[in-house]
Amino acid sequence: MKILDTLPEKWPRPLVACLVLFGDNYTSFCAMDRLNSTRSLFNEEVPETATPVEGVPLAERMRPRSLSEFVGQAHLVGEGRILRRLLAGGGALPSLILWGAPGTGKTTLARLLADSSGQRFIALSAVFSGVKDLREAIQQAKAEKRYGKRTVLFIDEIHRFNKSQQDALLHAVENGTVTLIGATTENPSFEVTGALLSRSRVLVLNQLSEDEIKTVLQNALANTERGLASFNPSLSDQLLERIAHSANGDARVALTALDAAVESTAPDANGVRTVTEQTVIEALGRAHYAYDKGGEEYYNLISALIKSLRNSDVDASLYWLARLIEGGADPIYIARRLCILASEDIGLADPQAMVQAAAAAEIVQLIGLPEGLFPLSQATIYLARAPKSNAVKSAYFAARIDAEETARVPVPLHLRNAVTPLMKQIGYGKDYRYVHNDRGAKEEMECLPEQLRGRKYFSEEEQTKGEDIESDDD
Repeated sequence: MKILDTLPEKWPRPLVACLVLFGDNYTSFCAMDRLNSTRSLFNEEVPETATPVEGVPLAERMRPRSLSEFVGQAHLVGEGRILRRLLAGGGALPSLILWGAPGTGKTTLARLLADSSGQRFIALSAVFSGVKDLREAIQQAKAEKRYGKRTVLFIDEIHRFNKSQQDALLHAVENGTVTLIGATTENPSFEVTGALLSRSRVLVLNQLSEDEIKTVLQNALANTERGLASFNPSLSDQLLERIAHSANGDARVALTALDAAVESTAPDANGVRTVTEQTVIEALGRAHYAYDKGGEEYYNLISALIKSLRNSDVDASLYWLARLIEGGADPIYIARRLCILASEDIGLADPQAMVQAAAAAEIVQLIGLPEGLFPLSQATIYLARAPKSNAVKSAYFAARIDAEETARVPVPLHLRNAVTPLMKQIGYGKDYRYVHNDRGAKEEMECLPEQLRGRKYFSEEEQTKGEDIESDDD
């Protein structure tokens, strides 16, 4: 009867009797009680029937509750598509990695998949959770499985888990204890372990189009229960289109801006809130440049800049430069890439290109931003307009191939420096011809090993042709 001593006095006696019958399974019973609630992204227990409360962001309030409310991703949820079939209950739900930009519906799809399959939904955020939280979630899923209930374990920003944290999921995913749905904004090929990828299907979510974003906004304006209809807002189509355009495919950004614009507008005598263009501009704030400095999109933008410069497209080069600078990229890194391109893709076709790039790098390091954008822009325009050639690059890599294949070939004796009498005695420096005193040495004295005599790496003709060899880091 020790169990009775630990129970609150206010508990109903029938429940106490049941606990006595459970005996040693008391802890399992309590675990079952805890499992009957849905976990939030931050491990807070919230009832499944929770209704929107004051202060909940519009984007969260307007989260679709069914596929009919979901906007976008037709390639996944359209008629006959994979998620449509899964949501319709057409088969067992596999583990998934949902890869897409912010605000494209990853979390919403995960919840809809769990609901449609009748599975319990546990959500964790990799920003706030660790191995301990994973183990706890898996233990709960095991307890639930004993009573015939499957569990979807949703991990937001799964790319932020390190290898050991991701490895902690493997066994539970493999034996079916949990169905994993991971959401990531980064390329899973680089950020998710191969072992976890092999046990999951990767689905790519596209950024929402402006028309789709506009539909999301219109739904929020018309919704009385969860949206903004009770505020009696009035926005022109032009302003909705402006918000949709500025959101860069992110529904959450668009809804946040709309919410701020409507709530900051005072109602008129008729209770109507007529949102102005100035209010929308203030709600949007600084333009959104959609990349993370450490993420894939950052390197995509760098690649776009370099390839536009290589293609002598001045306007495109300036555009990508502006995207990088306004997005907060390190100006020194941009300058370094310009210096690389000046030699790799222009080289001796215009030796001044390297001078321009080096000067821009030095000036930017001296004065920083915002003034540093001017030398960066000048160098960008110069490099884009300069004649292109990768003859220097081609020459080096051609020489490197021979250097690797003949790495143990000794240096010819006449090219060696005889710094001691013994070296001179055994032939170091013998037959070396000093070209300043012997003009014939240029044509008559070989400077390559015997096996490579006559080999040509640098071509004056190629200096103007500029064959393209893709750089590994573009």
